[in-house]
Amino acid sequence: MSSASATPLLEMRDITKRFGNVTALSDVNLVVLPGEIHAICGENGAGKSTLMKVLSGIHPHGSYDGEIVFDGAPGDFKDIRSSERRGIGIIHQELALVPVLSIAENIFLGNEHASAGVISWHETTSHAQQLLDRVGLRESARTRISDIGVGKQQLVEIAKALSKKVKLLILDEPTAALNDEDSRHLLDLIVELRDQGLTCIIISHKLNEVMQVADTITILRDGRTIETRPVDRELTEEHVIRGMVGRDMVDRFPARADHPIGDVTFAVEDWTVFHPLDQQRKVVDGVSISVRRGEVVGLAGLMGAGRTELAMSVFGRSYGKKGGGTVYKDGREIRTRTVSEAIGHGIAYATEDRKHYGLNLMDDIARSVTLASLGKVSRASIINEHEETVVAERFRKDMRIKAQSVKATTGNLSGGNQQKVVLSKWIFADPDLLILDEPTRGIDVGAKYEIYAIINDLAAQGKSVIVISSELPELIGLCDRIYTLNEGRLTGEVARADAAQETLMHYMMKGPST
Repeated sequence: MSSASATPLLEMRDITKRFGNVTALSDVNLVVLPGEIHAICGENGAGKSTLMKVLSGIHPHGSYDGEIVFDGAPGDFKDIRSSERRGIGIIHQELALVPVLSIAENIFLGNEHASAGVISWHETTSHAQQLLDRVGLRESARTRISDIGVGKQQLVEIAKALSKKVKLLILDEPTAALNDEDSRHLLDLIVELRDQGLTCIIISHKLNEVMQVADTITILRDGRTIETRPVDRELTEEHVIRGMVGRDMVDRFPARADHPIGDVTFAVEDWTVFHPLDQQRKVVDGVSISVRRGEVVGLAGLMGAGRTELAMSVFGRSYGKKGGGTVYKDGREIRTRTVSEAIGHGIAYATEDRKHYGLNLMDDIARSVTLASLGKVSRASIINEHEETVVAERFRKDMRIKAQSVKATTGNLSGGNQQKVVLSKWIFADPDLLILDEPTRGIDVGAKYEIYAIINDLAAQGKSVIVISSELPELIGLCDRIYTLNEGRLTGEVARADAAQETLMHYMMKGPST
C-alpha cells in the first residue's frame, strides 16, 4: 500500500468531456498513488467509464478539456495504443478475447513473439504459461478460450495486460459476471498484484468488494468528483451510497405494499432440457416450479446450475433441446415452442445479456421499447412513429431513463438505463409472467433500488415475476419464495420467512436428490 506522501502515478486535472450538448464529465479530478488499489464508484451515468476512456485514449487528447499527467509526463494519448505504450492497461466489462484462438494466442495478439514476420510458438507458449502461473490460472496455454469459463477468461485478460508490462491496470466491473468463488480468487489476485507494486483502478458497483480490497475511493456523481478518501474503518457503505446517489438510502429494498397473492398462474412440470451440442447431457433435469398471481419467485443456484437454461428453454425453446415436460398457464396446458408462441401466451423473458440479446444497440429508445409489441403501434404493418414516440416518452419518464430524448441510441446509455429500456419493452408487452434474468447485474445501488420498485409494482398489479439472481441478498429482499437448483435439478424451496443466505447456500450446494 502506498503512502500519502508518494508522488502520484496518475493525475487527471479538471477533466471535462462533452457529447454534443450533453456534459458527461465536468471538472473531474483524480489522483492515484503508485502501488495502491483505487476504487471509482458512482451510479450508472456518473461518468466512470467515460473518465477511463479519456485516460486510456479511447477518447483521444483534444476531444476533452483538462490535462493528464502519468508517471511524471503529460498523458496526451491519441489512442489506446499510445496509452498502452506508456504502461496503462484497461480490461473492459465485455471481455475482448477471440474464442477460437488459444490462451497464448490471445495473450500476445497484436504483440506477437516474432522475428522477420515468423512467430516463435515455443517462445509464445512458454511466456504465456509463465503469465498464467503468475495470475494463478491452472490451464495449458494451448487451451482455446471457448473451452474455459468467464472467470478464467478474466484471468487471461489480466495476463494479457501483464504481458505488456503495465504500470496501471484498470478493471471495469471485473466481478460482474463471476460467481462467488471466481470473484474471491480475482480479488485476491488484485491484492497480490498490488503487493507486487502494480497500481490498480477498479470500477465496481459491489461495495462490499470495494471495501474489502481498495486503499482509496473516489466517488463520482453526475459527472463530477464528489469525494476522494482512504478506505478505513470510519468509511461505511452508507457513506459511499450517500455520495453516489446524493441522498440517504435507509433500506436497500423498497417496502413491499400488501397485496393479495392469488392462484397459480404459471407452472412447469417435470421439465427436462438437453445441452444443444451434447444431447446426452441434461442441463435441466425434471424440474417442477410454479408462480402465483402477484408473487415474486426467485431462482438461486451456482454458476451452471441450470437457472438461465430453464428460463430460456421455457421461453420459446431459446436454449437447448427439450427432453420433456409440460407448461401450464392458469391450469391449462400451453405450448411455447417458439418465442412468438411464448409471448402470445403472456410470457416475457428479460435476458441476463442485455447488450447482445436484450437490445439492438444501434436502435433508439423508441424502437427498442416497442420492438416486442409492434402490433400495438402499427396499422396494416406500417408503424405509427408518432404513437411509438408517445409510448416511449411515457416509459422514459415513468422509468426515469436518463436520456435527452427517446431518439437517443441505446448503445450510448449507461448499463442501468439500458436495463430500464429492456424492462420497458417487456412491460409494454403486458405479460402475465415476467422472467428477469440477473436484472441488476452491473448496475449501481440507486438504479437497483428503482428496478426493485418496478418489480414490486408489477407484483402489486397482479403480475407473476420470476427473478434469477446470483446475489442472494437480492433474492431474499425481493422474493416471496425461492427455488434452488444444482446441476440442473431442483434441490429446495424456501419461503420468504425462512430465507437466509446460509440456508440457500446449503440447498444450492446440495447434490440433486434421487
